[in-house]
Amino acid sequence: MKLYSTNHQSPDVDLAEAVFRGLPPDNGLYMPTEFKPLPSSFWDNVQNLSLQEIAFEIAHALIGEDVPTEDLRQLINRAIDFEAPIVKVEENTYCLELFHGPSMAFKDFGARFMAALMSYFLQKSQKQIHILVATSGDTGGAVAQGFYKTPNIDVTILYPSGKVSDIQEKQLTTLGENVRALEVSGTFDDCQKLVKQAFLDKDLTSKFDLASANSINIARLIPQAFYYVSTYAQLKKSGADLPVVISVPSGNFGNLSAGIIAWRLGMPIKKFIATTNVNNVVPTYLESGIYEPISPSLSTISNAMDVGNPSNFPRMKALLDNDLEKMKELVAGYYYNDDATRAAMKDVYERTGYVMCPHTAVAYLGLKSYTNTLNEPVSGVFLSTAHYAKFLDVVEEVVGKQDIPQRLSDLLSLEKQATPISTNFADFKAWLMENL
Repeated sequence: MKLYSTNHQSPDVDLAEAVFRGLPPDNGLYMPTEFKPLPSSFWDNVQNLSLQEIAFEIAHALIGEDVPTEDLRQLINRAIDFEAPIVKVEENTYCLELFHGPSMAFKDFGARFMAALMSYFLQKSQKQIHILVATSGDTGGAVAQGFYKTPNIDVTILYPSGKVSDIQEKQLTTLGENVRALEVSGTFDDCQKLVKQAFLDKDLTSKFDLASANSINIARLIPQAFYYVSTYAQLKKSGADLPVVISVPSGNFGNLSAGIIAWRLGMPIKKFIATTNVNNVVPTYLESGIYEPISPSLSTISNAMDVGNPSNFPRMKALLDNDLEKMKELVAGYYYNDDATRAAMKDVYERTGYVMCPHTAVAYLGLKSYTNTLNEPVSGVFLSTAHYAKFLDVVEEVVGKQDIPQRLSDLLSLEKQATPISTNFADFKAWLMENL
């Protein structure tokens, strides 16, 4: 697999270099030089395949030249050892539940696959690498779980102080061992900026082998395509033969980019919905053609989507040939404020008994807004990217008392271990030079 930089100012690299480097030297994003659609025989039979079998076929098509077949199969089975079921909520409306992994968030797909892939490459070199990752909530917990006690890998997680839920904070600050947390006095965008600056700093990169576990890393993106194809397979197996529409709650836009990768591989789909909270940079771009980052990002109850300058947007554009009209053909954009989000959570719960976290509710709203414009029935899918209990304060305020899974409730009694840090890069650099 060869990968290029979206800024086109750095040489092409192989998969291992892209995974460990994270960002190209020109501050672009790594992207595969080509996508070969999976054969029609795969799509004809996809409803008979398990999630793990689908994951193997996609990974083999993308990185089969870099990882031998049997090694890749073992890597997939070790990393993707949980399911991603679709649940019917209303007529022709399904929720894709992506919270059945260890940290109960969709980020488990990327974090566990990336940890397994890095471990595979490190077996040969035995070098020590240091992962830097910024999180708006769920990435931190998934990366902490995915890389916990992984040999030859240390992890430093940056998160915005006061802007993640209590359970999210405990997930990323209580493991210890090779996982450390920095509590940044700013927004997610500040955390992300610090990480990007670190990868471009010659003093740091000459002294340490740094890698990223954010969705800016291509190894995070590839496995997210697995569950989009699995969604199509599950719909097909259920007998649903309507055109497919998928609404993605979007912040940094890695998730939607992965969906577009699945489309590039041949997955039939009528429309993707880019649904955001009031950090509506991409929906506004789809409407006006003008890309205007929001700085600082706005705080909402769907905090994992509080991203004012989505890092993966260049990938999303590259996947669609940097063509706005092509993007508008495949992607529709909607955004909602907190009042609309709460109203949707309450309405769906009272009518169906289904509990949605704020992010899931945003995706539901986007799906309904789009399907209400159609004159034909479709199979509508909205993504649930995290278990509602990770946002319990908001959920219970809206729909009343709810049960908490044991694995999450156990976290609340653990002691947080995090180092406060400013948004100043010099302070962050000094901490890294002293502590890595």
